Amino acid sequence: MTSPARVIIAKPGLDGHDRGAKVVARALRDAGIEVIYTGLHQTPAQIVDAAIQEDADVIGLSILSGAHLTLFAEVMDLLKQRGATDILVFGGGIIPDDDIPVLKGMGVSEIFTPGTSMQSIVDWVVAHTNND
Repeated sequence: MTSPARVIIAKPGLDGHDRGAKVVARALRDAGIEVIYTGLHQTPAQIVDAAIQEDADVIGLSILSGAHLTLFAEVMDLLKQRGATDILVFGGGIIPDDDIPVLKGMGVSEIFTPGTSMQSIVDWVVAHTNND
């Protein structure tokens, strides 16, 4: 029997716009994926702590503030420091196309920009988690 993937959805930094994060969280939950939404204004340390405590498979970061390069880098560094590089990280929000290769170079697995279908995000999470 397989267990569902466990996903942390987080809003790092001072960005207070969480509609997209909540829509993604609901789509994942409706697909049978376990979702923990951490709420607004989370620090990278709080996000990584939650992911480790919750035994998450994936962290999804939603950023609209323009601070994605800094905040993603901090999350990735903390995962490395904590020996949790097995936790996948994806992101979404207002992220310029030129920054996507930079983020992927940091180890971010995928970036979903505005207009991405919820089914695409669900399919990506399912394809990249295997909880046999």
